[in-house]
Amino acid sequence: MASGLQVVEARVKGSGAGMEPPESAVLKDGWRVYAPKVGPQRRVVLAASGATGDGETLCTVQGCRELGKAPGGTIVLEPCEPTGSSQPR
Repeated sequence: MASGLQVVEARVKGSGAGMEPPESAVLKDGWRVYAPKVGPQRRVVLAASGATGDGETLCTVQGCRELGKAPGGTIVLEPCEPTGSSQPR
């Protein structure tokens, strides 16, 4: 089994240039929800411009947290262990 971060769901509310959800997306509570077709990632980089309004919500088995709500540098997500464990450090 490949290790890394696995993106299992994405949600888009509204869209913009290059941010259109795929045709397979389903409308749930005002969000277009879909499963991205990407394999395990060694890292995921998120912009933190503060211009997105609510920022990003990252959910794991431990719960959810807001990221990038305020302007700042990029946010880089990487596995805590080489095995791809989602346990916090």
